[in-house]
Amino acid sequence: MKISNNWLKDFVKTESKTERIGEFLTDIGLEVEGIDKFESVRGSLEGIVVGKVLTCEKHPNADKLKKTTVDVGNGKVLNIVCGAPNVEAGQTVPVAVVGTKIYDKTGNFFEIKEAKIRGEVSQGMICAEDELGLSEDHGGIMVLDETKYEVGKNFADYFELTSDEVFEIGLTPNRTDAMSHYGVARDLHAYLSTNQLKSQFNKVASEVLNGEGTHDFKLEIEDAELCPRYIGAVIENVKIAESPSWLKDRLKAIGLSPINNVVDITNYILHGYGQPLHAFDADKIADKKVKVGVVKPGTKFTTLDGVERTLNGSEIMIKDGKDKPMCIAGVFGGENSGVSEATKTIFLESAYFNPIAVRKGAKAHSLNTDASFRFERGVDPNLTRTAITHAIKMIQEIAEGKLVGELLEEYPKKIEDNYVIIRFSKIEQILGTKIHREKVKEILKALEIQVLNEIPNGFEISVPAYRADVTREIDVIEEILRIYGYNKIDAPQKISFTPVKLSANDQDELENSWARTLQGLGFNEVMNNSLTSVKDETDAVKLLNPLSGDLAFMRKSLLEGLLQNTVYNINRKNQDIKFFELGKIYHKKDKYEERKQLALLVSGRDVAENWLQPKSAVSFYNLKAYVKVLLERLVVDYKEVALTDDRFSDALVYEANGKALVRIGKVAPALLKDFDIDQECFYAEIELEYAQELRSKNELKFKDIPKFNKIRRDLALLIDKTVNYQDLYQTAKKNKSPFIKNINLFDVYEGKNLPEGKKSYAMSFELLNEEKTLEEKEITEVMDSLIKAFQKEFNAELRS
Repeated sequence: MKISNNWLKDFVKTESKTERIGEFLTDIGLEVEGIDKFESVRGSLEGIVVGKVLTCEKHPNADKLKKTTVDVGNGKVLNIVCGAPNVEAGQTVPVAVVGTKIYDKTGNFFEIKEAKIRGEVSQGMICAEDELGLSEDHGGIMVLDETKYEVGKNFADYFELTSDEVFEIGLTPNRTDAMSHYGVARDLHAYLSTNQLKSQFNKVASEVLNGEGTHDFKLEIEDAELCPRYIGAVIENVKIAESPSWLKDRLKAIGLSPINNVVDITNYILHGYGQPLHAFDADKIADKKVKVGVVKPGTKFTTLDGVERTLNGSEIMIKDGKDKPMCIAGVFGGENSGVSEATKTIFLESAYFNPIAVRKGAKAHSLNTDASFRFERGVDPNLTRTAITHAIKMIQEIAEGKLVGELLEEYPKKIEDNYVIIRFSKIEQILGTKIHREKVKEILKALEIQVLNEIPNGFEISVPAYRADVTREIDVIEEILRIYGYNKIDAPQKISFTPVKLSANDQDELENSWARTLQGLGFNEVMNNSLTSVKDETDAVKLLNPLSGDLAFMRKSLLEGLLQNTVYNINRKNQDIKFFELGKIYHKKDKYEERKQLALLVSGRDVAENWLQPKSAVSFYNLKAYVKVLLERLVVDYKEVALTDDRFSDALVYEANGKALVRIGKVAPALLKDFDIDQECFYAEIELEYAQELRSKNELKFKDIPKFNKIRRDLALLIDKTVNYQDLYQTAKKNKSPFIKNINLFDVYEGKNLPEGKKSYAMSFELLNEEKTLEEKEITEVMDSLIKAFQKEFNAELRS
């Protein structure tokens, strides 16, 4: 946002230099990113003097050039070669002497030097209007009225030139109160006055206006929620013309192009006071009635830029008496109701529109205007009348308009200020230092925050409605610190803290533990935006007021974000992927659901290529192994069940107590194709809340290393192909023997020498009695019980 220093000083008088003002603004949160110089005429006509052409002859060596002598005062006569067709002896002209800088439209310049042109000495330049930046005319040199211009005088003395410094402020979106010169001046004054620096603030108030006669215009607000306050004025005999130089210079300084006096005045009020205004051609308003409401979805409306738009029915619309739309309220005017050179009577609007509704309308049509930027964030509802009365006065003075009748106004329910209680103990806790309560009161007063009542430990206060971002105690404390000065808060020389050990019942401890484990396994953590777009909107949570179509939904899964990270890395030649993310997913079924998950994605090679290790593509089983490492920390029993999920081509789910704990799968080719990924990806997601619930039920205890050795026994089982290892594993786990400590599958065989429909599983069992050495009889009993269970459950046969 650009803020003119000259304009700023209309509201706040201070002796501080421009650079110091920039420092003050930065200190109070209005960060000044740069200070640029503005000149109404580039170079301010420095080095241009009034001269008189004494002689003018044809150049001896060029047909289109002339050789002149020019008197520039003080008895000094210059030889100047000129190419203008209209130069003649006896003319009074502007002359750029040697050393003068001549600027072009882009700000670049060249310096006038003494030189020889086709063999003749030239000691300056006789200037045209465009070369001086006074107009676009380049028909010839500028010929001056000799009765008004004195030879030898500085040409700039005959013009009211403007020179200004312009602050480029990086304004944060919450600071709606500072989106104008008045708002910035108010903040600057608060800082200066509370830091014993001279400052005088000119607080604006409504102008007293007397309208002549009466008018027939009427106002109708169809929905006060969409438009809490609206003021309209009828102004006749308006002369649409060019604005005066001072007004054009104010707008040019902040990067705006002047259009005509009425439009320029509305822009002046917008950037001066922060209140957008809109002027309609009153003669184009049917039935002399202005209505504020909505229109039917599908209604066509052509905006000022000539684009025909289809309205969706949610936009706030300004309509005439026949319900014909004239303007998207707070966003953009209509092509057929705007002010033109033929306009004689205008209807001037000043209003407070619902910020959410304005934002929806602007985003629906991809429109971002100075007005919508402010209305979306909330303008000052109490400045509405002040702004329009100042605009009316300017129109009367500049455009010779005449206010007719009284202002039309609808304000059924006043927008109240915010009531907040602020405690001194809280201020001290947040700032780490004490601020005297009288100083706090002084700062609040400077910020126009009213102290309603003093209580034992603080104040009851009323925060002005224009501070839409200050609604809580902590917001007020931030305001106090902002004006008090961050630099006045000393950084402590010693920082004391007590480390907190997370208990097993704390989910953060589990997440941190798993994150460290994955980092040790070579994984990189990623963090993706929870806002995204979705193809299938079923059970998706949609935002009521999305920033864009790409950010319109809460994510249903962490997979898509990880795939985006994957393709980003693959495109940059990093094809070996090990990612994990801790994040939330969202669904809307009977009610809104929010769950936190740990997601893992692997792709490419599991181990980097080297001379000892051949290339090894990561597989489903690699990911499964990583998941099992994590689940070991839960000490929980689970079973594997086949999973059908559109995201995967092959998948399974780990269930604990009949509820899904982990889903693991190979990402479906169709999904990979959507992301333009041509290598296999494997994905797993763990339900964190459920994992913590299971974990908290298991108490981990320290155990000594066994004094006796484990005994290993192997079984080779011939079973049906339909039986999987998980079924065998669960059956073995049900065995009542306390000696079984570990179960492992070490070989699977299918094919030659096996009956059709059969496969062989080779399993190992580690047995241990922690009290004594196991006897062969005890080992045999355990193995026999396992064999009987496998035979009974799966009709298994022992292979010799």
